[in-house]
Amino acid sequence: MEKEKLNVDIPRAISDFEAAAKEFELKEKIYKIIFRGKGLDFDRYRDYAPDEDATSIDWKASKRANKLIAKQYIEERELNILFVIDVSEDMLLGSGEKLKCEYAVEIFAALAHLIINSNDRVGVVLFNNKVKDYIPPKGGTNHFFMLCDKLSDPLIYGGGSKMDDMLRFLLDYIGKGIDAVIMLSDFIKIKESHNDAMFLVSNKFETFAIMVKDLLDKTLPDIDREIVIEDPSSGQQILINPKMIREIYETEVFEKDRLARDIFRRSNIDLLELTTDKPFSYSLAGFLAERAKNAREII
Repeated sequence: MEKEKLNVDIPRAISDFEAAAKEFELKEKIYKIIFRGKGLDFDRYRDYAPDEDATSIDWKASKRANKLIAKQYIEERELNILFVIDVSEDMLLGSGEKLKCEYAVEIFAALAHLIINSNDRVGVVLFNNKVKDYIPPKGGTNHFFMLCDKLSDPLIYGGGSKMDDMLRFLLDYIGKGIDAVIMLSDFIKIKESHNDAMFLVSNKFETFAIMVKDLLDKTLPDIDREIVIEDPSSGQQILINPKMIREIYETEVFEKDRLARDIFRRSNIDLLELTTDKPFSYSLAGFLAERAKNAREII
């Protein structure tokens, strides 16, 4: 009997993202997309060639030398990039075509395929209220499909959502052999107490975050009747009228989202916010193109 899988379309996620990357002219190598200048080691100055990218010019050095001078960098090779993926029961929410976890798997597949095709390595940390699994970075097509297969298994999802153990794991267990961390979560359970750990993670690794939300994470349906909802963590049930508490709910959601943005901003972690009702490819490609642009400006 074939094992049940999540509703994910890996080939389409990859092809749609590749098309978006092409439209954004995202031709940069992985180290410029993932890193904002940190992933480049300066080698030496050299004469600028007229047929190359003008962003390599060092204008201060050129002024001193009275000719165009470019900086040459040693490119990072075989980068080790770690995806930190929320597999808690919160990610099983889905009011539309995709559950949050299904949407997140397709984002992972699109990015991981890009990274592995650049001869770099991908690993994963899976967490809910604790670290459930760690698969160290590795390259190759077989490794990519193994990770996609694992993440498409509905049995790995569930349990409470808490970030504390995951953050300690990144700080205490993961070594500096990891070059970058990409966090994938709804970040609903992020707290002010996580600020210091997030800052330390960002200083230890090049880090960016992708927030995946369902529309029900943002607002309640416009229903003017009583319905029963259940807390999946505790099993507690309550009777509510969505229309009557909608404004209160949206205010609380707004404050939680603002807290998350503030923590990432203070930690110098770029954040991409996505909702499952919209395709992610163009938003993700634009986000990465902006990072590549920032890397060039730093250089």
